[in-house]
Amino acid sequence: MSQQPRRRPSKPYRRPQKDPVRILAFEALRAVDERDAYANLVLPPLLRKAREGGDFDARDAALATELVYGSLRWQGTYDAIIARCVDRPLREVDPPVLDVLTLGAHQLLGTRIPPHAAVSASVELARVVLGDGRAKFVNAVLRKITAHDLDGWLERVAPEYDEDPEDHLGIVHAHPRWIVSALWDALGGGRAGIEDLLEADNERPEVTLVARPGRSTAEELVAAAGGEESTLPGRWSPFAVRLVEGGEPGALDPVREGRAGVQDEGSQLVALALANAPVEGTDRAWLDGCAGPGGKAALLAALAAERGAALLASEKQPHRARLVARALDGNPGPYAVIAADGTRPAWRPGSFDRVLVDVPCTGLGALRRRPEARWRRRPEDLDGFAPLQRELLRQALAAVRVGGVVGYATCSPHPAETRAVVDDVLKARGGEPVQVEWVDARPLMPGVPALGDGPDVQLWPHLHGTDAMYLALLRRTG
Repeated sequence: MSQQPRRRPSKPYRRPQKDPVRILAFEALRAVDERDAYANLVLPPLLRKAREGGDFDARDAALATELVYGSLRWQGTYDAIIARCVDRPLREVDPPVLDVLTLGAHQLLGTRIPPHAAVSASVELARVVLGDGRAKFVNAVLRKITAHDLDGWLERVAPEYDEDPEDHLGIVHAHPRWIVSALWDALGGGRAGIEDLLEADNERPEVTLVARPGRSTAEELVAAAGGEESTLPGRWSPFAVRLVEGGEPGALDPVREGRAGVQDEGSQLVALALANAPVEGTDRAWLDGCAGPGGKAALLAALAAERGAALLASEKQPHRARLVARALDGNPGPYAVIAADGTRPAWRPGSFDRVLVDVPCTGLGALRRRPEARWRRRPEDLDGFAPLQRELLRQALAAVRVGGVVGYATCSPHPAETRAVVDDVLKARGGEPVQVEWVDARPLMPGVPALGDGPDVQLWPHLHGTDAMYLALLRRTG
């Protein structure tokens, strides 16, 4: 009688270990993917809820933030690497599975977490959110990724620079090819400059505060944030204070009370340049024609109040107009906030001495803050914004009186959203009665280097430490 082979005893089932940090990071990525949400809007309430529940401390919050932003920032590069490690087209991998793989890839290639811990934690996450079957797939793929570090993988998935410069830079620095090409055109120059810019886009931006004139001071912000050891002065704006370690600016008294706010220094420079541009005649009525969510409007309102001028802040979307009203609440000078469409003005022509239009755009100048935008935007988005940008500038020029100044601003360095818009509007004026001249914006940003040939200004993350804000100043002459 033949002896039956002895069966190996099966391992007892083990419940997956729930890791609140990685579960939160996964939830944030799913919200970005499913709802086209922005991480900077999704993540804070998730972190706040976790802290209130007692599950998180400051180190947990920092790790969750790094996992979310790092995964989103390097998504295209990680996709190229993961594609080499799966046996099917990447589009056939379920999005939740791909999110877990991306989180795992970032831990392996973009952090100092030991490889065995990164794989183990990612597989446990997969067991919790995907189930045991797909966790095995995650385990197999991540173990393949551990074969090389990031540099090793880039040598394998990126083409040689000499063969395809844009694609090489796009994979190595995690930007879509079309954005690399557009930024390179806007920046000009050789390889070093564009690489510096792309690297700056991948750095975590500083948290910068603005002290609203007449309501707070930079010195007060320094004291509220813990003193000089916790802060740095602004590079260019006299109202700016940079937080060394980030933190929660909303917990600071001046910010909570609306006397200060969180505002990139580039945005501060745009508002200050418009406020300080010379005008002829009166200087009593200012307009922010695209005021949401209110950062520039709050700074302009404070500056206007010091001069006895009034600001009208207009925003098309009612919910954003409410944000503007909240930002301006408590301003000592006269101001008003309305929900109105800047292409169909609710004011008479020639009513204002100064007008700012910070127009809707692709946001390519703020990729440090919204890393998911680089993968979400498409070249055709430029065509969608173009008519609106031009019409907002046309109406702004009509709204300013003779001798007054218009500031056209956008958080994009793409040539199609900057100088091309201004040139097209000025050329198209034809026989219309409104005449315009350029105002050199460079002297209105004193101390700021590398502002180009003028008269308009393009700021850059790698040169100025700001978002890539663009500003053109135009004076109405007739």
